[in-house]
Amino acid sequence: MNRKALLIGTGALVVVIVTCVGLYAVMNSRSFQFRGVLVRHVETTENVVALTFDDGPTDRTPELLSILAAQQVPATFYLVGRDLDAHAEYGKAIADAGHELGNHSYSHRRLVFVSAGTVRAEVERADAAIARTGYRGPVTFRPPYGKKLIGLPSYLADHHRTTVMWDVEPDSAGGADTDRIVADTLARTRPGSIILLHAMYQPASLAAVPRIVGELRQRGYRFVTVSELLRH
Repeated sequence: MNRKALLIGTGALVVVIVTCVGLYAVMNSRSFQFRGVLVRHVETTENVVALTFDDGPTDRTPELLSILAAQQVPATFYLVGRDLDAHAEYGKAIADAGHELGNHSYSHRRLVFVSAGTVRAEVERADAAIARTGYRGPVTFRPPYGKKLIGLPSYLADHHRTTVMWDVEPDSAGGADTDRIVADTLARTRPGSIILLHAMYQPASLAAVPRIVGELRQRGYRFVTVSELLRH
């Protein structure tokens, strides 16, 4: 191979690597997508935050609902359609309690490098499961694992759906105890924050909820649903 061909080949390889790195960054970005509306935090001077719960519902749902009821806190639940179908009574309980339901796909698979038909089925099957709970409010979408690239944002943009990410995620890495989850939440929360917890799966997160609510209220914060926060 002559020098010119080697340089061309090397240049092409660099372009491929840079493109792949860029696409990976976009796929995992909490603040950017190619199309449509994405929100991870709302710019506001008011001390309002949205408490959100991902995945499920699970058998821990009734305990979480009891905690929220005792604290009189509205929350947004990003639920998986498959789990809603398996635990219809818990989905109905969330809706009956007045909380907001969001779409977290039907099977919680990564919706990147999949067909447009797969994206549509994952979103619409989960929408149908949410509707069966009796919930009739706004339904935003949160990508499983926070991953999105081209197909998912395109579908959501075409259907005027908002992608909701987060700016506070104290338990996503797993393994954190309750004290650490509380401390990280308090350290990172600011006006307009969207807080993500996995309290229906992680006992430490479930135990952290009343402490997070109490501490943030002492700091003057008020809790709203995601759709209410977006109006700010």
